[in-house]
Amino acid sequence: MRFVDLLAMSLNNLRRRKLRTALTVLGVVIGTASIVVMMSLGIGLRELNQELIESFGSLTAIEVRGDYYYGAGEDNSEPNYLTDDRIREMENMQYVKSVYPLLETDVIFMQGKYSTNTTLTGAPREYLKEIPLGEGALPDPDEKELKLIYGNSVIQWFSNGRGGDFWETGELPDVDFMGRPMFVIFDMEKYYQSMGDSSAKAPKKYLIETAGVVEGDVRGGGAYAYSVYADLDALKAELKRIFRKNPIPGQPTNKKGKAFPYFVYNSCVVNVDEMEHVSGVQEQLTDMGFRAYSSSEWMEQTQKQSMMIQAVLGGIGAISLFVAAIGIANTMMMSIYERTKEIGVIKVLGCDMGAIRNMFLIESGCIGLLGGLAGIAFSYGISFAMNRFQSIGEMMVGQAGDISRIPGWLSLAAVGFAILVGMVAGFFPAMRAMRLSPLAAIRNE
Repeated sequence: MRFVDLLAMSLNNLRRRKLRTALTVLGVVIGTASIVVMMSLGIGLRELNQELIESFGSLTAIEVRGDYYYGAGEDNSEPNYLTDDRIREMENMQYVKSVYPLLETDVIFMQGKYSTNTTLTGAPREYLKEIPLGEGALPDPDEKELKLIYGNSVIQWFSNGRGGDFWETGELPDVDFMGRPMFVIFDMEKYYQSMGDSSAKAPKKYLIETAGVVEGDVRGGGAYAYSVYADLDALKAELKRIFRKNPIPGQPTNKKGKAFPYFVYNSCVVNVDEMEHVSGVQEQLTDMGFRAYSSSEWMEQTQKQSMMIQAVLGGIGAISLFVAAIGIANTMMMSIYERTKEIGVIKVLGCDMGAIRNMFLIESGCIGLLGGLAGIAFSYGISFAMNRFQSIGEMMVGQAGDISRIPGWLSLAAVGFAILVGMVAGFFPAMRAMRLSPLAAIRNE
């Protein structure tokens, strides 16, 4: 008997008992939808966690810090400074694509009646290119003048010194980064001395223009939101010009209190070619005596937690499909009892035993297919409704976004699994039909 004939007979048999078939299919729909929705929640949580981690920096980047404070290391040994020589060593390491040294210096920003003290970070141009700008552009590479890039949330820190700042009132100060240049004080120690002693000379203020502002809402945060950046070479040249041979604040000095002839970086970013090489490079950096941190550690922990949650949610959904499988088996058994005489006639006519088995397997598989397709459609509806509430993801992982995500592979796998469950549930009834005695089946009323 051809497959087309078996398929036609199976569909006709399912149409005979429309209500029973519909109820059995409904069980598969609920089971399939339960698995897909539960799995989509697990996938959504995992991807939201990944998006949250990526918002704080690349997953293939390692932050490295050395002994950049004054004095020796923790065990009174020679400090392990991050210098240009050490940066070159890191650049020559296997799997390392690039290294970005970062130089930090504390400054005071002033515009009109508003001011704030914060950290100015000098970074190579390659690092600055990765910063998404909402306004302005990177300084011209041939331009030697120092220009600043402000984080989108830095404006929150400006205050007029009379209270009622942003954190109390929720109103942003009247500071215009792009419209007016900013006064910057680099010698903070001298500034505070002059504030407490009227006879002390106040430090010079430098008028520095803005190159750009990081994209994003002022309340939105982000990897670059709360920092101020400048080109590394331009910042070093400016610091040398301001302090000349005097020690630069934040830079270590020798035992005589004199400045070193080179800059010591506060930190650097080591960029690795692939995520699987991050842990190995990080271990090498630790062996060199540096403190190394990467987002991949956080990512691995959250992935393990997400996989556990996904497995639990998938298991809960699988219980529903298991119950549906019992319903399919019951439907097939009832069908055999109702069609015992028909099966006997088919056998007497010389039909192959395997064809009888296949007919019942096709019936149960069709129930699984119909239930799987309807279950997927139902799952997309539930997922769409859940994703209307973006705040759910923000409440659970701190990242707004779709909490339920159904990838294409999950849809295909769910339909395939529903068909498989249906055929497995119909296997034993099919084997029973195949073993029925033809004479006994014909005599059956």
